[in-house]
Amino acid sequence: MIRLDDLQVFVQTAESGSFSAAARLLDMAPALASSAVLRLERALGTRLFVRSTRRLRLSDDGERYLPHARAALGALAGGREALAQGSPEIAGPLRLSVPSDIGRNVLLPWLEAFQAAHPKVSLHLRVSDQMADFFRESLDAGIRYGMLADSSLVSLPLAPGNRRTLCAAPSYLARHGAPRDPDELSRHNCLRFVMGDQTFERWSFHLPDGVKTVAVRGDRVCDDAEVVHRWAVAGLGITYKSRLDVFDDLASGRLVELFPPAHGQPAPLQLVCAHRTLLTPVVQGLHAWLARCCATLVGEGQAVASEAVLARHGFR
Repeated sequence: MIRLDDLQVFVQTAESGSFSAAARLLDMAPALASSAVLRLERALGTRLFVRSTRRLRLSDDGERYLPHARAALGALAGGREALAQGSPEIAGPLRLSVPSDIGRNVLLPWLEAFQAAHPKVSLHLRVSDQMADFFRESLDAGIRYGMLADSSLVSLPLAPGNRRTLCAAPSYLARHGAPRDPDELSRHNCLRFVMGDQTFERWSFHLPDGVKTVAVRGDRVCDDAEVVHRWAVAGLGITYKSRLDVFDDLASGRLVELFPPAHGQPAPLQLVCAHRTLLTPVVQGLHAWLARCCATLVGEGQAVASEAVLARHGFR
């Protein structure tokens, strides 16, 4: 049987870095704090900390267990508040990871509005295109594109029908023309994105006669998707972006959509959690909020007739 006070001691020790510091914060003797963690380790059948004469650090199992211990304590606290108030309050810390481009240009104002509607939420935002480690970084949730490779994660859809779109600035098209099919991309400067050691330079399109994948080349590659976005708007090449990222640019004419939207590779957007215990009222409230925002944006951006736009600019 795992005791609630042992979980509290474990979490506090992990956050403060020592049994003595945790004991001071919890107003208990250091020996009792150490005993509580030992009792928890016996109940779990693993070592949560690596101990030495000079320092105390989480073991690999401890790092994996920490977010679940936090979630358990948070769920219990939320339950007490729900009983006291009659309904769960959307309040507390929210540790969230978002991609750079949609994070800065689309999600940021939505998150600001969410906090304005729920002023007791405190946001800890991680903006990066590199894959987040939900356990090591103690994240409550993350926003991700594409299908999940890790089936143990919990996924809540935000924009399941979203796709990528091939687009370029009018200034680039005026100089180089517009490709009529994927094979013509071989003669264009394609702006590529890299994640870790993988460069995304094989672009797939869902054409009426099947999926067509082409290898692309160009003089620019970056691990920040917003930089690739800016290069495209500046007329430096063709990009293959999520439509959610470029709706405003397509509507304003800063970018022109080159193929029909249905030809784009699926890029579903979702809110992801490490475990169902992390689906707290804050995370569930955020999911509902962002899903409504995405539905509104997608509805506003549906009518982009690529052939008509290309013809209006004189590229067809």
